[in-house]
Amino acid sequence: MKLALDTNRYVDLMTPLPQIVAVVEQAAEVFMPFAVLAELRAGFQDASRRSANESVLEKFMSRPFVRPLFPDDRTIEMYAKLYSELRRTGRMIPTNDLWIAALCVQHGLTLCSRDRHFDHLPQLARI
Repeated sequence: MKLALDTNRYVDLMTPLPQIVAVVEQAAEVFMPFAVLAELRAGFQDASRRSANESVLEKFMSRPFVRPLFPDDRTIEMYAKLYSELRRTGRMIPTNDLWIAALCVQHGLTLCSRDRHFDHLPQLARI
C-alpha cells in the first residue's frame, strides 16, 4: 500500500500509537504531503522542543521508503475538481486538507487521518 500521512497521524506515529506504527510499517511507501510538512514545521516554531521535533522529522524523512509530495499541474486540476464538488454539496474542508486530498487522489494514495471531513470525498481512499 502507498500511504500518505496527515499531520495528526504523524503526531500519533511519533507518540507512538501502536496501531499507527503498524499501519506505517506495513506500507510499501509513505508520502508526506507538502501541507503536512508545512503544518508540522509551523507547529515546531514556538514549541519548547523545536530542535528535537525538527530532528525527529528529518530522521523520519530520511528513511528510504518516506518521500515528500509536492503539487504539480495535475494536482492543481484535481484540487479545482474536488473544490467544486465540495462547494456544490456545501461541505467545504480546510484548504490544506483539500491539497492533501488532491495529492492523494492524483497519486492513488491511501490517506491515514483522523479528520472526519475527509468522509465528504468518496474518491479518497482512507485508513
